[in-house]
Amino acid sequence: MNALTLLLATIAMALLSGCATPGRLSDDDRQPLAKKTFVITGASSGIGRATALRLASLRANVVLAARRTEVLNEVAAQAQAAGGQALVVTVDVSKAQDMERLATAAVERFGRIDVWVNNAGVVAIGPFTDVPLPDHDRIVDVNLKGVIHGSHAALRRFREQPTGGTLINVGSVEGVLPLAYQASYSATKAGVLALGRALNEELRLAGLAPQVTVATVMPWATDTPLFTHAANYTGHTPQQIALDDVAKVADAIVHVSLYPTEEHAVGWKGTGAVLSHNWLPDLTERLSADVYHRLQIERAPPAPATSGNLHAPMREGTGEDGGVRQRMDDESRVRELSGR
Repeated sequence: MNALTLLLATIAMALLSGCATPGRLSDDDRQPLAKKTFVITGASSGIGRATALRLASLRANVVLAARRTEVLNEVAAQAQAAGGQALVVTVDVSKAQDMERLATAAVERFGRIDVWVNNAGVVAIGPFTDVPLPDHDRIVDVNLKGVIHGSHAALRRFREQPTGGTLINVGSVEGVLPLAYQASYSATKAGVLALGRALNEELRLAGLAPQVTVATVMPWATDTPLFTHAANYTGHTPQQIALDDVAKVADAIVHVSLYPTEEHAVGWKGTGAVLSHNWLPDLTERLSADVYHRLQIERAPPAPATSGNLHAPMREGTGEDGGVRQRMDDESRVRELSGR
């Protein structure tokens, strides 16, 4: 039995007690979303863009935040065409003053913030010591400090509002199950998970729960432009296993905004991976590392080193879907034809 088969078998056992993925919204769910105001960071592509457009179709107000102003304006036009109201605020989440400006702009335009979604994230792939330190630093600045900055700005507003609010931090299954060759990314996502746990206890002790809540949404690897934007020092094109569709994560975020839960692993793969790690942490980590090493280091086609979008935004990768599954299928066909 190879490593992938063992890993899938472990996940399948874990799923015997796994949670179901939220289904489609009912009519009773749709009504409360109309005219609610959502702040979404990382809204120019991937999960952020998909979530914003899903909410706009439900007639919510969406405050779109990211570095790429031109792309955000495109998302805003789509959101308004779908039935929502949109505000564009250009930010770098690593800058605390940008997050404060974002919160102020949202309240000035819509009067309040109902849900704040810290979604912006970056990744570097490669052996830890091959990734330059400035890239590791930037991942911490965006993925962890950016969430801290956004959470600070959001929670201060929620504490002032009579009806509170919901903070949603987009973490990752890697916050529980760290992955080789993505060490800094895994570390920051573990930090996001711990942050949410600590904040919920503070809110409880302050008597603010459940009016003010913090939820950590943990997707499985998802087919988004994150991999187009990735810093990559593996020498090979970015790869992932059994990628989820971005719509699944967007639906989960919408669901959690209505029914906040402290931690929500998305889908059967996410749920299974978390439960498997809870039961068999060493085995799950080793099998995951073995599978990913074979896929990313041993089998992927060659690619030059790049810092991706870590230090400056890229023109590429503006959609919801990243096209990673299609690219990997194409690479697999080429490999088969070449007899590798």
